[in-house]
Amino acid sequence: MPIFLLSPARCDGKRAKVLLNPTASFPLAMRLREPEGAPIGEVFAFLSGLYFRGKLTYAGAFGPTSSYVITTDRGLVHPHTRVMRGDLEAFASVDLADAGEEFLMPLTRDAERIAREAPNELVVLLGSIATKKYVDPLLRVFGERLSFPGDFVGRGDMSRGGLLLRQADAGRELDYTPVATAVRHGKRPPKLTPLRKR
Repeated sequence: MPIFLLSPARCDGKRAKVLLNPTASFPLAMRLREPEGAPIGEVFAFLSGLYFRGKLTYAGAFGPTSSYVITTDRGLVHPHTRVMRGDLEAFASVDLADAGEEFLMPLTRDAERIAREAPNELVVLLGSIATKKYVDPLLRVFGERLSFPGDFVGRGDMSRGGLLLRQADAGRELDYTPVATAVRHGKRPPKLTPLRKR
């Protein structure tokens, strides 16, 4: 079973401001203010919309016990890990553009642990392979085992999210391409067919 690594959602954008508004009264915002918090997968799906929802659904379909979310300051965590309002504020305080030690140390620590515990499993990045801030350290740890869905090339975030939802719904896993030798930019593929109504 592949190990899936889900790239992070932006925690300092407009949707984050809505979610962290102390007067927000919708259920997810209220749960974040409670001691139990809410699952990071659910929170990031709210923040990132279709793209993260697609990643979460796809990983849940094909690797429910071997999926991890990349965070900005605590490495790799399971999608069901509960977070609170203060956790999101901490995520937002780390600037990934700099990819400093606050980000790199926990990411490398957890990646190395996974590499030791599952030395033969394929590691699939559900995220942009053009983003060196997390691709480069993951490549240093996993080498040729680090792969990604080849059908991501040329697609925008919304198209990737839609593709992942369709594959999960159909029960068909995508083909994976090694990141180290991949073409990171390519021709835009044809538009996806509309999702069938449930």
